[in-house]
Amino acid sequence: MSETLIIYDTTLRDGSQSEGISYSAVDKIRIAQQLDDFGVDYIEGGWPGSSPKDMEFFARAQKTEWKNARIAAFGSTRRKDVRVSDDTNIRLLIEAGAPVITLFGKTWDLHVREALRTTLHNNLMLIYDSVAYVKDQDKHVIYDAEHFFDGFVANPDYALKTLEMAATGGADCLVLCDTNGGTLTSALAEIIEQVLGAGFAIPLGIHAHNDSDVAVANSLAAIDRNVLHVQGTINGYGERCGNANLCSIIPNAALKMKNVQLSAKVKLDDLTRLSRYVSEIANLPHREQAAFVGNSAFAHKGGVHVSAMRRNHLTYEHIDPARVGNRQRFIISDQSGQSSILQKAEEMGHDLLSNKEEVTEIVNRLKELEHLGYQFEDANGSFEVLIRKTTGNFSEFFELKNARVIVFKYEEGHLHSEAVLMLRIGEHLQHTVADGHGPVDALDMALRKALEPFYPSLKDMRLIDYKVRVLDSKEGTAAKVRVSIESDDGHMTWGTVGVSENIIEASWQALVDRINYKLMRDTNT
Repeated sequence: MSETLIIYDTTLRDGSQSEGISYSAVDKIRIAQQLDDFGVDYIEGGWPGSSPKDMEFFARAQKTEWKNARIAAFGSTRRKDVRVSDDTNIRLLIEAGAPVITLFGKTWDLHVREALRTTLHNNLMLIYDSVAYVKDQDKHVIYDAEHFFDGFVANPDYALKTLEMAATGGADCLVLCDTNGGTLTSALAEIIEQVLGAGFAIPLGIHAHNDSDVAVANSLAAIDRNVLHVQGTINGYGERCGNANLCSIIPNAALKMKNVQLSAKVKLDDLTRLSRYVSEIANLPHREQAAFVGNSAFAHKGGVHVSAMRRNHLTYEHIDPARVGNRQRFIISDQSGQSSILQKAEEMGHDLLSNKEEVTEIVNRLKELEHLGYQFEDANGSFEVLIRKTTGNFSEFFELKNARVIVFKYEEGHLHSEAVLMLRIGEHLQHTVADGHGPVDALDMALRKALEPFYPSLKDMRLIDYKVRVLDSKEGTAAKVRVSIESDDGHMTWGTVGVSENIIEASWQALVDRINYKLMRDTNT
């Protein structure tokens, strides 16, 4: 019989300790609402005694309606020289108003002696007193046994005794923490078996850090042994090397483990969107190679792979990407064969099956261009322009007759850029001049100024990203560069690419392709 996985998210507390992340109280509420909507069971909001920002979060959380999750406040057991009722940390935990309080205590005798500087017996009293007192405040108490696996290796009897004290105090769950992230999966599994053999009457949980890059594997090993309360963070954010990544744990457990099921409230097919949302709020790039939720997780580049995938997606995909809200992608590159070209063209609405010569020509042209430095993996706009030009289905929207870009100094000492263009648009000869923040911006402004009266839909187009990559640094300032541009018009996003020893020319190629692609789509020509 399958048991239900209990998901405890600590993105807002452990995740915020990741280098480069600083959530505001509003950010934390926004993420918490998304986690609640996804269907997690617990959301750890922070440590009330650590900062005013966390107190603000809990104040806001009390005024927020939560559909699925219970909010947890996190903090330590009482100080060694203070009665539990007088301990400021314990008081702030209770005043936070969260229905769940997660207390952590020392399990490793090394920490008791060196960090707390107290006796082993006194540490047991800290654990019991704190858990019992908080439980008496009508709170659901989760006990995190910090450094449990290191502590068990050093002194197994004492490590188990700390769990007994928390259980006697009334804890609702005992969480085994690999706080240093140094325990390998085989050792962790063996220790869990011994803890299970001790016969605790309350549920056990797992909290793994990723310092040995096995946090997900360790969490799954625990789940496989019926330790069904799992703690982790979205995208694996966390201190040092991070925490166990819930974006990998949840789908692995739900889709591949026979003894586990997700609660009906969990929206597994919303996982990819949730992962990207948290990345956006954290102001970090979303990791493209992330399992399940990365943009590359179901991307296929090799021609042999694509050929097999066209027959059966199971040949190179371990799950249906839609189950986690992701999608299958076929990438065009110099490794592409005819199957890749056919698949990508089909996605764009082009049926090339009837003309193998055209497909061969596209493949050869693609390989030639990539040899020169072009890259079409994220340049779907330039790739479709290439297809249409090769197959003779390209309509010329405009023709460049003359161009001049001027960069000169003006009064305040800054460089000023100006672009002058002469374009033929149908029967019209259009001459425009535009200023810009730089030569590329000036070119783009002049080009749009000339074209928008004839093609008004270009007003909706905006540039999302502009990247320059030096292809051969040995050539110094004369090196060939690749310019990649990403554009958006509110309905679609597309990429274009240009390559040249002249950065202005490379940029021009990408700018022209972005406009041609937009107009092709708008006019369906």
